[in-house]
Amino acid sequence: MGEQGSSNNDIEHLKRRRLGVLNTGTREETAPFTLEGPGLEPAVAGDNVRALRDRIVQGLKTVYDPEIPLNIYDLGLVYDIDVTDDGNAHVRMTLTAPGCPVAGSLVQEVHDRVLGTKGVRHGKTELVWDPPWSKDRLSLEARLELGLL
Repeated sequence: MGEQGSSNNDIEHLKRRRLGVLNTGTREETAPFTLEGPGLEPAVAGDNVRALRDRIVQGLKTVYDPEIPLNIYDLGLVYDIDVTDDGNAHVRMTLTAPGCPVAGSLVQEVHDRVLGTKGVRHGKTELVWDPPWSKDRLSLEARLELGLL
């Protein structure tokens, strides 16, 4: 087997190191990656859904893509933030590419930020691949920052 066997072992090792959230096949084969847990901060007196959602957005704007110097919210990686009256928050997000090397850590950071938002009783963060991310999802601020306008 010599060097060819070693090369194949290296490739297999790299494949095994890939995180489970990465898309290694067709989109239909890729299941969403979901994190759930109880919130870490108490509710805010007199809070409403809009105020809680705004606090979540502000928290998400502090999470940056390590390869692009912009926050994930302005990059358009957050597809949806659903907040209920009783403090449940569900965030649907994606990544710029299925093979993103920081997929697991970025999703975990988003989830931690949601759970750490005052008033979130329970948080769910879901990584989805459909629809695929495109540059059309960039905010105006992100387009200006990247020189796309």
